[in-house]
Amino acid sequence: MNIQTDQARLSAATSVEIKRILQMIPHRYPMLMVDRVVDMHLDHSAVGVKNVSINEPFFQGHFPSEPVMPGVLIVEAMAQTAAVLVVSTFGAASEGKLVYFMSIDGVRFRRPVIPGDRLELHVEKIQSRANVWKFSGKAMVDGKLAAEATFAAMIRDR
Repeated sequence: MNIQTDQARLSAATSVEIKRILQMIPHRYPMLMVDRVVDMHLDHSAVGVKNVSINEPFFQGHFPSEPVMPGVLIVEAMAQTAAVLVVSTFGAASEGKLVYFMSIDGVRFRRPVIPGDRLELHVEKIQSRANVWKFSGKAMVDGKLAAEATFAAMIRDR
């Protein structure tokens, strides 16, 4: 591949449907927290979507009379969106690899996420060195900030 073709691939915006996400990352029900990536700029940023349903298993205990999506799962959803970005950026050679959390900093929860919400997961690469990537993430509902965090992840073989 020549340099111009590679640069065009990296700057192209794209979306990723659920079938492709299942090929890219190992998460499955009940831990798959991203339904689709609607806007991705390889090696830079992505926007994932999680449609939050009352049928989510965590709502049975969190909380039965006042269902609220656990904050750690919102952060996990941001991380899974980032994992799709990393795998997409590296290409086919990275499929089947795992992306692990290394650190989570500055987490803030601004509003509850409840059944019926469409959670938009905005992640942006801050830096990458070899197999370690650092991201800024924001979870939005109806254009309002629900959560934010800075996190680092490492991609490695299974």
